[in-house]
This record gives sequence, structure tokens and C-alpha cells, in this order.
Amino acid sequence: MVTLPPLPYAYDALEPHITKQTLEFHHDKHHNAYVDKVNGLIKDTEFENGDLVNIIKKADGGIFNNGAQVWNHTFYFEQFSGNPQLAPAGKLADAINKAFGSIDSFKEKFANAAATQFGSGWAWLVIDEEGNLGIAQSSNAGNPIREGHKPILTCDVWEHAYYLDVQNKRPAYVENFWKVLDWKVIEERF
Repeated sequence: MVTLPPLPYAYDALEPHITKQTLEFHHDKHHNAYVDKVNGLIKDTEFENGDLVNIIKKADGGIFNNGAQVWNHTFYFEQFSGNPQLAPAGKLADAINKAFGSIDSFKEKFANAAATQFGSGWAWLVIDEEGNLGIAQSSNAGNPIREGHKPILTCDVWEHAYYLDVQNKRPAYVENFWKVLDWKVIEERF
């Protein structure tokens, strides 16, 4: 059975960048709906007692879509803080500088990937099979685990992630995203 993890911070901890109202809808309604749906779909299947990574790797259709969305959203919500470390340090900073030339260059490329993802989906910072950092985009419930990559950071670009706060201004949402992203979490994932 899949469960809805609680947010690791108060609903108002990310304000004014991501509002309490957005988190209440995004986490408690959207995220929870994916949890409920996947639990109904995996009953009496090979995935009933499995984990979400197994669903991402092997399932199709509704089980994949809802299971991946639970994983994606949990991963997304866990990377924020009301008191974030605002820049990467150590080995992660070195790897970003090596892969993208600078932290600022990475942020520009990642923001562009998030802003230009057509329709609903995700932008990702991933580690590929050779251990190199890269930026990926995925549509809908897509997840880079399915391609053998290890995600370490994501930006949800479904409209429900930002519409209550900035309406249709996705680039403004991405700008706010950096202000609550806790690089300490990303370093731990790296």
C-alpha cells in the first residue's frame, strides 16, 4: 500500500514563494489523489506489495502514471525548506561546475528546461549511467529512473504547482523555486 507522506515543513513555511494555499491543494488534494488512485489500481496485481521505483520501472498505463506521480511529488516536496541552503557546495558544486561551467549556467539551463517543457511535466537534474550530471525533461508522469538515470532534483511544471500563486507565469514560478530549494537535500541525494 502506498501512503501520502506528510510535508517536512509547515504549509506556510515556503511563503511568499510557494503559498500555503498552493501546498494545501498541491499536496493534500493532487498528491493525495495519486496515492488513492494507485492504491486502487495495484490491488490484486504484481505491484500490490511493491515499491514505487518498481512501478516506475515496470508498470504501464494508470499504474505507472499514478505511481510515478506519487514518487515525483514526494521527491519534489522533500527538497524544499523555509530556511534553505541556497547554493550547492562541496562535491555537488564541483560536479555542477564541471558539467555546466558554473552554478549560474546550470540554473539558467535548468530554468529553461522547466519553462520550455511543453504542457505538463517535469524538469530534472540527473546522474546518468556514466555518473555524469545532466538535465532532462519529462512529460506528464515521466521519470528518468525509467531510462536508468538517478534523479537528484526536480521542478514540477504541471500548472497545479504554480497557478494559484503566479497564474500562467511559469518562469516566475521557476524563479521562486530557487528561493525555497534546499541544496543540502540535493547534496545528500547526490
